[in-house]
Amino acid sequence: MADVETEVRRLQVANLPPADSGRGIARLPKKFMDEQGLADGDVVEIVGKRSTPARAIRPYGDDEGLDIIRLDGLQRANAGVGSGDFVEVRKATSRPATRVVFAPAQNNIRLAGSTDALQRSFATRPLTAGDTVATTGHQRVNADMPEHVRAMLNAPAFALQEIRLTVVSTAPRGIVHIDRDTVVELLPEFTEQHGERRADVTYDDLGGLKDTIDALREMVELPLRHPELFQRLGVDPPKGVLLHGPPGTGKTRLARAVANESDAQFFHIAGPEVMGSAYGESEKKLRELFEEAAQAAPSIIFIDEIDSIAPKRGQVTGEAEKRLVAQLLTLMDGLEPRQNLVVIAATNRPEAIDEALRRPGRFDREIVVGVPDERGRREILGIHTRGMPLDGGADLDELARRTYGFVGADLAALVREAALEAVRRIMPELNLDEATIPTEVLDRLAVTGNDFEGALKRVQPSAMREVMVQVPNIGWEDVGGLDQSAARLKEGVELPLKHPEAFKRLGIRPAKGFLLYGPPGTGKTLLAKATARESQANFIAIKSSDLLSKWYGESEQQIARLFARARQVAPTVIFIDELDSLVPARGGGLGEPQVTERVVNTILAEMDGLEELQGVVLIGATNRPNLIDPALLRPGRLDELVYVGPPDTAGRRRILAIHTSGMPLGPDVDLEALARRTERFTGADLEDLTRRAGLTALRRGLDSAQVGMADFEAALLDTRASVTPEMLQEYERIQDTLKSDAVRPDGGGIGFVSPGMLRPRSAEKQG
Repeated sequence: MADVETEVRRLQVANLPPADSGRGIARLPKKFMDEQGLADGDVVEIVGKRSTPARAIRPYGDDEGLDIIRLDGLQRANAGVGSGDFVEVRKATSRPATRVVFAPAQNNIRLAGSTDALQRSFATRPLTAGDTVATTGHQRVNADMPEHVRAMLNAPAFALQEIRLTVVSTAPRGIVHIDRDTVVELLPEFTEQHGERRADVTYDDLGGLKDTIDALREMVELPLRHPELFQRLGVDPPKGVLLHGPPGTGKTRLARAVANESDAQFFHIAGPEVMGSAYGESEKKLRELFEEAAQAAPSIIFIDEIDSIAPKRGQVTGEAEKRLVAQLLTLMDGLEPRQNLVVIAATNRPEAIDEALRRPGRFDREIVVGVPDERGRREILGIHTRGMPLDGGADLDELARRTYGFVGADLAALVREAALEAVRRIMPELNLDEATIPTEVLDRLAVTGNDFEGALKRVQPSAMREVMVQVPNIGWEDVGGLDQSAARLKEGVELPLKHPEAFKRLGIRPAKGFLLYGPPGTGKTLLAKATARESQANFIAIKSSDLLSKWYGESEQQIARLFARARQVAPTVIFIDELDSLVPARGGGLGEPQVTERVVNTILAEMDGLEELQGVVLIGATNRPNLIDPALLRPGRLDELVYVGPPDTAGRRRILAIHTSGMPLGPDVDLEALARRTERFTGADLEDLTRRAGLTALRRGLDSAQVGMADFEAALLDTRASVTPEMLQEYERIQDTLKSDAVRPDGGGIGFVSPGMLRPRSAEKQG
């Protein structure tokens, strides 16, 4: 063993994905493991500024051939290194411990109780005094690990949350592991060690922010840890970074993680705390804090909600705010280039900050911390359920797919609500007068898929609470008789949102908007809901009355705010019903421009203005497309004009089947015959027919068990088709008008008409 341990190899440190963090494992190169005679699950010693043990595991498939060691945030803190540093790795042995003393690693937790669960949780884990370790809960271990290693890591946890503990002391000293004979002690309170590197928040606690972390590391961590790089290049390191994005996306947590990972002092300023009552007091507080940070360098000053202390000076009346902004500008200009001090600011209103701050030399880089995508949401859910006992019915992948629009804070609330659902289930078994809850009750406590379903009903995306946002429950299987319209929406909305890479590969842009037009009751709103559901997008349904206001300029602001929110939580489908009342043709008003004309101008600017609509699709519905402003109907705005007409016989048969799926039909009911007899009936008419047939059956007797053909015959006498032949002729004329307008190059003269546009009317009618 001694010969092996003398063979020291240096490997570069990389981050371990959040799914594997907290388990005390190190992913090592396969070649290195072969050279050192290491098998999966063997103990290795990792030496940086201090040494810490871990269990060696083979690398991920993507890391094959790379000379890196993947460690989680706790292990990086235990070894005193960060990502990109080099560590020495050697084979080691772990001895059974006779005694191990733990203490909470967080100063806001007080622990008490039996240590049996701790003994089970950390069984076989290699430990050394001074390490910070975490309980990891009943999480599934990756399938790429050998069976004996998976069994070793699947130890049960003792709480509903992840708890971080410091190993205060071990007997004997050195690398040890806990077995059934080990005496485990737990000190009740946190005891801070002098010079200890904090590990309360690391990069492992941030999900869905990989690109943001990389950008922030090169702007903050690199200058703080290796200022000599910038000295060698002859350039000044960055002084400040501005983080902006919707509330709850993790801006404050990100700044704290960077401070911990770069081993820098962290100074937190909450905007309102700086404001003082006396003249000049606010500026003095700010100066003192910058001086204190400079003396403690390397350090990070984090200013949360910077818009509250540095608003635009031209828009505030108070002199105190103007002086405070000027003081902050002076302090940032006065920062010495190489004094190892970086200012990070966070806000969700970057447009409200004084523009003098947003220039190089002050805030050199602005980083957007956006709403996470599906992969990011899966990482965040994995982090928040790390210490949670999940049963087999809780599918985090499916949960990540369904929670579009959720930010990190929303997902944390979702997990908390699911845990409370689980607690409510066992409440009848609890005797609250007892000092402790029985162990057998705690062991049965697990969070199920139904708990998450219940939590989803109570937690909504926080970024969308000001507008009506829904997760539609309508799928393509609920839409009948509109196959041709559905196919065009699938092609125009679902494909670009689900497979954007295909559009990039072919060099084409996806459609920005769709206009669904046709007689009332044909299913235009239903189509829009199904489109949003099947493309896994947020669905914002807006009525004209929500956007129009009596105050001058308020309507335009509402529309701008609507599109800004939609961009934040993209992918989003914005659905505006009765579009003709919101964007009528301009030029009809007299004197001063009418409010609807200004609304039309704003929507046109939002749809093809300077700010790209990334992942946002506008769907409008109307019965009167000839009243809509022509500028909105050109390609680049509402690209596709989709006629939604009355269904044909096969479509009516499908709609009747959908509406009677929950109805006990008699054996004599012939839906095919009903479909043939309901010419020009829309989806709404057929739904009304089914309802009336059910009411007729109830009139016969409240104990009626079936709805028979006679009931449908009676219902047919009470109902009629809402679409008349004259209406169909009018819509055919409107289609011809819209098509001829669409092919005019500049609104005057007849442009070239492609053969596909001259197909007969029968082909255009919806099936």
